[in-house]
Amino acid sequence: MTITDRHQLIIQKLQEKGRVDIQELSEELQVSGVTIRKDLKLLEEKNLLFRTKGGGSINNPYAAERTINEKEFINAEQKKRIAKAALTLLGQNDSIIIGSGTTVFELAQALFPPKHITVITPALRVAIELCNRPNVDILQIGGLIHHSSASAAGAFGERLLEDISCGLLFMGVDGIEPEFGLSITNLAEASLDKKMIQVAQQVVVMADSTKFGRRGIGRICGLDQVDYIITDAGAPMEAIRQLEEKGVKTIIAE
Repeated sequence: MTITDRHQLIIQKLQEKGRVDIQELSEELQVSGVTIRKDLKLLEEKNLLFRTKGGGSINNPYAAERTINEKEFINAEQKKRIAKAALTLLGQNDSIIIGSGTTVFELAQALFPPKHITVITPALRVAIELCNRPNVDILQIGGLIHHSSASAAGAFGERLLEDISCGLLFMGVDGIEPEFGLSITNLAEASLDKKMIQVAQQVVVMADSTKFGRRGIGRICGLDQVDYIITDAGAPMEAIRQLEEKGVKTIIAE
């Protein structure tokens, strides 16, 4: 098989599955892994794929930072369904953390608790949304406000969390990968997210299906620290299987 034939087959598999694996290609094409890596490098130089750890992807695996206004209208219906599913996990908890991001903000918009609850949040939009809501008290996490997310982060907020414990953390992310774990595009917020995970009894990740197979610059944690991931029906089945193998309960919002 010529190099042109190999490249055509790789592109065909990318179009069919969205990604390719070096080991699988090596076995199927009966060439070394070194040869496949060179093929992927050449195809990436032609802007035909993105190289990833162990293979290649048709989608850019690195999440770019966007403002909250840009994100608000992306997959809006999926986010509303995810928020509705998240409400079912509230149970008898009298305190929760709602992180930053447009998906978790949908939870704030849908939250009308029948009994008193304290919401801890670094996100200005969440606090403003809930500040006059019946049965809701707000504990605002302070710090430097980041323009892209309208949310606080930094040492001030992290120190406040040292004296807090709560039942559930609802958090958004920019990337979910089985090996790299959860990540976002802002390093300061990644540090605050780690602290929020430490003070919560259970961690619920709210993320639409576009976040799978992507990673941001700031790693938050591995999947072993996550209890639930709520996503939409577009999430890849292989990713769902890997999450369940790691003990993460996955909820597909209908």
